Amino acid sequence: MTASTPRNAPEHPHDLVGVGIGPFNLSLAALAHGVPGGLDTAFFEQRPEFHWHPGLLIDGATLQVPFLADLVTLVDPASPWSFLNYLRAQDRLFPFYFAETFHIQRAEYDAYCRWVSTRLPGLHFGHQVDSVRWNPERALFEVDHSRLDASGEAEALGRTYARNVVLGVGTEPYVPEPLRPLADAPGVPVLHSADYLDHRARLVAAEHVTVIGSGQSGAEIFLDLLRARPAGAEKLHWLTRTEAFAPMEYSKLGLEHFTPDYTRYFHGLPEPVRNDLVPRQWQLHKGIDTDTLAAVHEELYRRTLHGGWPDAVITPGVRVRTAGRVAAAKVELHLEHLQQGSRSRLTTDAVVLATGYRERSVERMLTGLAPYLRRDSAGRPRIDQAYRLVLDDSVTGSVHVQNAEKHTHGVGAPDLGLAAWRSATILNAITGKEPYPLPRRTAFTRFGLDGREAPRIPAQGPELTPLTPLTDRS
Repeated sequence: MTASTPRNAPEHPHDLVGVGIGPFNLSLAALAHGVPGGLDTAFFEQRPEFHWHPGLLIDGATLQVPFLADLVTLVDPASPWSFLNYLRAQDRLFPFYFAETFHIQRAEYDAYCRWVSTRLPGLHFGHQVDSVRWNPERALFEVDHSRLDASGEAEALGRTYARNVVLGVGTEPYVPEPLRPLADAPGVPVLHSADYLDHRARLVAAEHVTVIGSGQSGAEIFLDLLRARPAGAEKLHWLTRTEAFAPMEYSKLGLEHFTPDYTRYFHGLPEPVRNDLVPRQWQLHKGIDTDTLAAVHEELYRRTLHGGWPDAVITPGVRVRTAGRVAAAKVELHLEHLQQGSRSRLTTDAVVLATGYRERSVERMLTGLAPYLRRDSAGRPRIDQAYRLVLDDSVTGSVHVQNAEKHTHGVGAPDLGLAAWRSATILNAITGKEPYPLPRRTAFTRFGLDGREAPRIPAQGPELTPLTPLTDRS
């Protein structure tokens, strides 16, 4: 830093620029704020404020990870940005203590993250990042962004320089191909579960509703609709192409697949082995919580107490071949049972697609880095153990990713429980030091035969000089 380039000048390079402010980059920002000596950071998000899956904050729906999987606690329990400190700030610590709650409601997690996002410096909402490029003359990344107005239109352009960049662009709702034309058409009652609460009143009032998808959100939506509809007139279908409405693997040793130990083991496997493993591990993260399955069964059973069966059809092993509109406001689904090979049609008034999310492509962001980027045999970015894109040696800065590395780091990539550990790993690599010492071992399971301890992850580029304490530059 020189006297001619003050820290608040547009030309002044940040130590770290984050693209996107979801839970993972919010975790990174919170831990970066606690690095001794401070880091000069800026994070950009196109949305006007923080929200986490607002369409799925169903009353009573809980996180599938303990509250300790907040933004910081698993690497820095004394952080001012912990969930427990949030409760203390809200004068709710004793009520939480007596509630004896290990898994908090999703709505409370969302409120906690919003509390952090409104107090943490260096977060810029309403800013869309348009491109990231490497400037070899300055040996810096150029991050071009647009400030958005209330309607989401660009009202001003800007450029920020950075020594390091982290892409945390999150996931996007997945809509199966046969249903995309209907989901995209205005006025057609086919919606993704991400928008469920916005349309709940309409769905409760609909004569017949079909839920497609066997994950946690599908189960929660089916249960919510079931509880809201009169006994004997439920008129609900719940369909999935998987062979069963299966419980999530939640045994103690099974959960060790979401430890840093397993992540390191997975990263060290040959690429073809990793490619084969991920789809076979679906029950680790795509199954249904056993309490939710029990609640569905209990609600269905309760409706048999006075004789008769509820008008609710639950069928696994079914795929939607095609779909179309019938009359003005109905949808016809053409179904195929995968084991029987039989086909049928179902007419419904509304369809909720609980078909999950896919990693949002980072390719658009990487266009300016294409000449430097190294890819695997499938054309995907190569990512090292510290979540860095593998770039040409001429690039002295680093680009890290969050939740875009399932192909290299395994099923733990989207898991909230690994958020703080991944953020600390990135910060340790960027600083070339260990502001957050990490444990060498985190699981009882030894996933390989060699039993090697985790090596220290080396930094990329020069070590950063600690800065003076941060001030709010937003």
